[in-house]
Parts: sequence; structure tokens; C-alpha cells
Amino acid sequence: MKKLIQGIVDFRKGLTQESRDLFAKLAVGQKPDVLFIGCSDSRVVPNLFASTDPGDLFVIRNVGNLIPPVSDSEQDNSVFAAIEFSVMSLNVADIVVCGHSECGAMQALAQGIENCSFPHVRSWLKHGVESANKVRQGMIIDPALSEHNQISQVNVLEQIEHLKTYPIIRERLEKKQLRIHGWWFDIARADVYCYEQLASHFVLMDEEESKLILQRLK
Repeated sequence: MKKLIQGIVDFRKGLTQESRDLFAKLAVGQKPDVLFIGCSDSRVVPNLFASTDPGDLFVIRNVGNLIPPVSDSEQDNSVFAAIEFSVMSLNVADIVVCGHSECGAMQALAQGIENCSFPHVRSWLKHGVESANKVRQGMIIDPALSEHNQISQVNVLEQIEHLKTYPIIRERLEKKQLRIHGWWFDIARADVYCYEQLASHFVLMDEEESKLILQRLK
């Protein structure tokens, strides 16, 4: 808490006029380009590894970067509410679903959620069980990874499929008004990978790969 409070003091001291102007502009309204769906894990900071400014991302963070399918959205409607608002009101053009290495939620899935002693976490993790099942059935994206990291990568793709069950998402995808991207953050290396459909693999987002992605987005 001491670090947090001192950080606020340091933030105020270091605030440039340019930053003040940005916040003054953002006070009028927001127009983010991207809905970013990531994990609550304190080590995963999208504004840091994507070098974004305030106002660039509309963010959903929860345990395991999970997206309840639309059939369960009445029970878990906070994610649906954020999706609905970002797509229908903010008109984001892109959605990023981002998993990460050494995720505690994925480790719990690997061990079996029946072994989780936290009832609300156990209930929430049901949205990731199919990811673990698929890995055990042989869906391996990167065999060099540990089981829970394999589950984490497959889970990105599984949550994208959950996202596509929402009518507002399907409609915009069909009209080519929306794009969905799967990312994976390797904490130990501070590297971000994107899923390449044709390669069926997560590819390091270096300068060369980033150029290819941007070309496809034109």
C-alpha cells in the first residue's frame, strides 16, 4: 500500500502538460480501439507490454481470462455487460483475448477444479474446463510447454469460441465490422505471442510478425 500511495504522489509530480491535455480530452469521453480481455493476474499489465496510453483499451480482467458462453451469461453477466457496452456503444473494431504463462487458474484446471478449495473460484473455472479437456484429448499447440501452459494457450482459443456465441459478436464478424485476436503473454521472457490461424501456432510478435499483422489489418 505504501508503494501505491507513493506512486500517486510521483505520478502527480511527473505529470507533463501533454499528459494533462490527454486526460482533459478523455474527461469528455472515451473512444478506445480495442476491447482487451485478460487475466486479473497482477503480473499481466497490458498497458505496459503493449505500450498503450489511457483511452486506448477498454479492458475486461478476470480470473483466467474467461468468457462465459452466452447460454451462461445470465448467471455471469458482468462480462457480457462489458462486451455489450464496448461493442454496441464504443464500437471497438478489435477484440483481443489474452492468456499468459504460469496462470494460477490454468494450474487449477490442470489439477481438476474439484480439487479447488475456493467455491466461487471453482464455480467460475467451469468456463475453462473444456480447455483442459481438449489438451488431455491431444489438442497441443506447443508440446514444449508444461501442461498448464498448454491449457492456457488452448484456453485462449476456447474463450474466443465462447465469445462467438454472442449474437452481437457474430453479427459484427459476419459484416466484417469486428476482428478477434488471440494473444499469449510469456511472463518469464516478457514476450507476447499472437495466434496464427494458418500455422495453428502462437507466433512471437517481433517486428517482422507485427508488420505482417498490420498488413492484414489494412
